[in-house]
Amino acid sequence: MNPVIVGVIGTFLIFFLLFLGMPIAFALMFVGFAGISYLASIGAALPVVARTVYEVSAFYPYTVIPLFIVMGGFAGSSGMTQELYSTFDRWFRKLPGGLAIATIGACAGFAAVSGSSVATAATMGTIAFPEMKRFNYDPRLATGSIAAGGTLGFLIPPSIGFIVYGMMTEQSIGKLLIAGMIPGLILAAAYISIVVIRVKISPSLAPASPKPVSWREKFTALKGVWEPLAIFLVVMGGIYLGYFTPTEAGAIGATLLFLVSLIKMKLNRQNLGKALQEAVRISVMVLFLVAGANVFSYFLALSTIPVKVAAWAGGLAVSPYLIHAIIVIIYLFLGCFLDAISMMVLTLPVIFPIILALGFDPIWFGVIAVLMMEAGLITPPMGLNIFTVAGVVKDVPVEDIFRGTLPFLLSIFAIVILITIFPKLAVLLPGMMLR
Repeated sequence: MNPVIVGVIGTFLIFFLLFLGMPIAFALMFVGFAGISYLASIGAALPVVARTVYEVSAFYPYTVIPLFIVMGGFAGSSGMTQELYSTFDRWFRKLPGGLAIATIGACAGFAAVSGSSVATAATMGTIAFPEMKRFNYDPRLATGSIAAGGTLGFLIPPSIGFIVYGMMTEQSIGKLLIAGMIPGLILAAAYISIVVIRVKISPSLAPASPKPVSWREKFTALKGVWEPLAIFLVVMGGIYLGYFTPTEAGAIGATLLFLVSLIKMKLNRQNLGKALQEAVRISVMVLFLVAGANVFSYFLALSTIPVKVAAWAGGLAVSPYLIHAIIVIIYLFLGCFLDAISMMVLTLPVIFPIILALGFDPIWFGVIAVLMMEAGLITPPMGLNIFTVAGVVKDVPVEDIFRGTLPFLLSIFAIVILITIFPKLAVLLPGMMLR
């Protein structure tokens, strides 16, 4: 049978197995193993699987993932999230939708010391929603701002999304992390603008204004910002200036947050165990996803699909940006059914060669890809952040949360368009790095 046909059959088989409920990591590995066995031999396929699982688990830069997850766990246990929310609340509460704005600001701040979007959404859901409910905020606006704000954890470094993209495409993880800084701040500003505009149009969405805050209280509240800001500057500044690698930065950040938790006497056996368990759970999940994707990539390479598709796309007499738009639409569709990391490992073996053939900057496309992964976190019917918030707040229907996130989802696409028109927004800082 023609290798290309075998590759197409294998791709459809993956979606069939996912429909049956097989975890995507094992579906990728099974189809990759079966495809290599068919196109080469089972004697060739067995070493590929064994070697791939070992190489991924022994890949030194991979250790940055558990370190960044542990950073988020220690940040939460130290009470940093509550302090961030309190600070932003005091500064923004008099603006239209001030509590929702404070929520988004606190999400951005927490994202700067945590690599997990879900953790950001869950943490902020427990803190911010009761306050917004107390002041009669519309449940859709309240939960929508929490779920959307949580997506910032996937874009603002440290970010697991950029780490996986770097591992899959062999791009500099440090440059990818730095590339997310400007787009992350722009997206946070866009979220805040959406809240202000919605409340200006419909004041009933946030009918009650909390009591005014004096300037003294505002400046006193800034003490809740210096810890995450200092740690973010040490971690990301060290990467940017070339003082240490992302893995070393993760270790330094985790150590600093561990010490902060100890000094504040907020770290106990339960918090420590929870942070370590979460780090192990997410790290093992990502490990198997990347290993499965690599096995599947070997199969696709034997089928010659990536090379032929890339050559076909590069030879089309159409604008490369049209193909880029089609890729974005594909990601939008897949986001309805797959979680962010799964979507990335499933598509990059085919899509990344197309991006290179079209002459796009791989660091720039990494930002686009992570933005689309963010969109998948709040896209119905499988938006992971939506169900995370629903599990935390409990008394708001899932469909209402989806409706509340729709304006924020549209803003993600607006930022994708903005970065497509002005790619310097994504590549300026990485291009200035010392190494």
